[in-house]
Amino acid sequence: MLADALRRDGYAVLEPADLCAWLDCERADLEALRPGWERLPPDAYLRDGGRYRRRRHSCFVSHGDRLESVAHRAHWQPVEYNALHGGLERWFEPMEAASLDLPVWPRLLGALSSCCTTLRPDAGPWYIEAHQFRIDTTDGIGRPTPEGAHRDGVDFVAVLLVGRQGVKGGETRVFEADGPRGIRFTMEQPWTLLLLDDARVVHETTPIQPLTASAGHRDTLVVTLRAGGFQGPQP
Repeated sequence: MLADALRRDGYAVLEPADLCAWLDCERADLEALRPGWERLPPDAYLRDGGRYRRRRHSCFVSHGDRLESVAHRAHWQPVEYNALHGGLERWFEPMEAASLDLPVWPRLLGALSSCCTTLRPDAGPWYIEAHQFRIDTTDGIGRPTPEGAHRDGVDFVAVLLVGRQGVKGGETRVFEADGPRGIRFTMEQPWTLLLLDDARVVHETTPIQPLTASAGHRDTLVVTLRAGGFQGPQP
């Protein structure tokens, strides 16, 4: 179902109940990941001067039914894909063992890898980068994608809404990279999954604002899968 939609449209969306069925897990298994978002360090690399983003970053390689953690490494993108932060080696703190040791974690990455292999059976191992994000409205506005509408320079991108509290906005927009078609919707329910074919579509999320005088936040997990190796500066 997910692979068929991705093949047809370049994107696919799973509601929370469908995600649990796809992973063969309970909602509580996914909820066990949530505490990790309460301990994210500030993103020190924001070039727009903002203080609205916290994050962690870890890398893995998926060899079919085996998931391998790799040594901690910098996150890097070329300027062609990220005009704001491209060309910069960004060293974020790694994800905590408390999250990575949960049984649902390898199950989630394994399911994503299997889906991508269905679409690209000759791709070989998948090089995976996982990003925990918290975007807050402490300064009045938070920007989930300060670089604007973009591609990531990978093969597939998964965006999982972990939760949102006390915010409005944050509309997700997905459009054909070489055409006029697209969708616009707001991810409201925790554990909604959006999966993208990065070669075929561009995506962005609009800024969030607080609903009340108190600051709010929007938490997501972004997982990218790339064949052939991780992105890195070319010698």
